[in-house]
Amino acid sequence: MLKPLLAACALALIPPAAMAACATDAEIAAFVESFTAKTPPQALSPGGSMADALCSRSKLAAALEPLMGPVIGYKAGLTSKPAQERFGASEPVQGLLYQSMMLENGATLDAPWGAIPMVEADLILVVADAGINNATTPEEALAYISAIRPFIELPDLMLAKDQPFTPETITAMGVGTRLGVLGAPVAVEDPAAAARMLEEMSVTMRDAAGGVLVQAPGRAVLGNPVNAALWLRTKGVAFKPGDLISVGSFGPLFPPRAGKGGVSVTYDGLPGNPVVEVFFPE
Repeated sequence: MLKPLLAACALALIPPAAMAACATDAEIAAFVESFTAKTPPQALSPGGSMADALCSRSKLAAALEPLMGPVIGYKAGLTSKPAQERFGASEPVQGLLYQSMMLENGATLDAPWGAIPMVEADLILVVADAGINNATTPEEALAYISAIRPFIELPDLMLAKDQPFTPETITAMGVGTRLGVLGAPVAVEDPAAAARMLEEMSVTMRDAAGGVLVQAPGRAVLGNPVNAALWLRTKGVAFKPGDLISVGSFGPLFPPRAGKGGVSVTYDGLPGNPVVEVFFPE
């Protein structure tokens, strides 16, 4: 009896504000309603800690599953120094990937896909084995990665203009997960060679007219894109076979109009210099 009593006493001593920072069921329901309607919602866990934000994200994921399908992986956001500086972050943030968000290469979208839709050049790693959870370097991690997939993420920044856009509120809303376009898998055959290629490749995002929107080396993401997976591990993420890992953006995010009807992303330096593309209304 003593332990439950002590636990109850400890909870009673926590200030109400500290206990309330994880989003309530009503706040989650309102967020999902806005998500479905593609209208800007109120921020979740404003003023809360990162632990509060992760609590809200977990509740939101359960509520989104009927709409988005099961969680099939993880994403790292704010993986570049400029992005971190823009939002006052000292490290990346973590979100989730859902089954129904994934579109095939060359997909066409007939309407804006979110309240504040954006486009970014990204990359997916496909987990082959849970041994990745013990890796400490990109080369070690790639021994447990079956494939690299070109990826255009189509995130939704969502929040109303008067809402705080902080690492905590970004995390609580799942780092803006909405849609993404997957390119063909590139098999990982030599982990050491793949680690070098991922660091040295040139990633270029172009608009539909061929104009360059982003051009950056692979090392623009945490020195090597695989470091995004290693960072997620430091935050307690345990990968399992089949999980997808979105490493984060290689450059700035753009609104759809910048694409002039679509965008393509080329990964020069990976085998075959693969390309992934998506089309949407201007």
